[in-house]
Amino acid sequence: MRTVSATAPTRICDNGGWTDTWFAGHGNVFNIAVYPNVNVDIKVHPIDALPKRVMLNSTNVADPHGFESMNHLQQHPLLQATIDEIGVPEDLALEINVSSEAPMGSSTGTSASTTVALIGALHELTHKRLTRDEVAQTAHRIEVDRLGLESGVQDQLCAAYGGINYIEVSAYPRATVFPLLVSSNTWSELDRRLILLYLGQPHSSSSVHERVIAEAATAGEISPQLEALRQAAGRSREAVLEGDLEALGRAMIENTDAQTDLHPSLVGSKARTAIAVASSEGARGWKVNGAGGDGGSLTILAGTDPNDKKELICALLEADSRFEVIPTRLSHHGLQVSETRE
Repeated sequence: MRTVSATAPTRICDNGGWTDTWFAGHGNVFNIAVYPNVNVDIKVHPIDALPKRVMLNSTNVADPHGFESMNHLQQHPLLQATIDEIGVPEDLALEINVSSEAPMGSSTGTSASTTVALIGALHELTHKRLTRDEVAQTAHRIEVDRLGLESGVQDQLCAAYGGINYIEVSAYPRATVFPLLVSSNTWSELDRRLILLYLGQPHSSSSVHERVIAEAATAGEISPQLEALRQAAGRSREAVLEGDLEALGRAMIENTDAQTDLHPSLVGSKARTAIAVASSEGARGWKVNGAGGDGGSLTILAGTDPNDKKELICALLEADSRFEVIPTRLSHHGLQVSETRE
């Protein structure tokens, strides 16, 4: 028996998000890849060794689920659609385990990371090699074309590349990733000062998002709100390249304000509570992760003193018992695939 393993990081601080979509036309996004990863392990068996051709087990779904075909995408629609897209060698049965320490619905691109990791592992089985861009494009196509979901392109690219990135979307969905080579001091400072705060409930796409999309599509590429988001991404890039984290914090705040301008509900009540605490405790910046709305998570840039982060975390957890700090580390690596044999 052999096991193929793949990991892909999740994403925080996506300044410029919303501009990597079909209705924005073109855009700029800055984002940071972090642990916790999404992990995919595929145990490879002979064709008749399992009850079903494919057995799926995910930390986000209580019971393992087996299936033979893609006719009914029920418990794991994204995973099943990905398996159908890539295919399974005819002489094999697969036991697929998917896990992550990131809470479900945390607005950190976990779905995209899961798809990227699963594509990487399945391609290892079929001995195909895709570029990072091709993996990201395939993952995006599965969400949009197969499942009919709304999805920008930045999450898949961050999961495939890792690191700190500036992404230029020339004409959706075409995009170019520019990995930012920041100094070791800037990297360490970001690692030390960034906080990922889960707001106590999963993010869910809602009618608010539908209204935002409808309004943005009507305004088109010249929407001033979308342009403000693009500008925040550009300022974030310049800030980290210059090692100016104060400027990065300002860009994070500007981006969150621009999200509010798209629709006030994109910065939910729990996020506003956390932002008020962060501001009073001297935080330098905050960004509502992902598209925003109720629930999800917030990226916060703490002050420069080593005690600032500890005091800020204590104040946040006292403000709402449901708040949770998710331990993170910046990730140099994007998609990684390995194989072991028994």
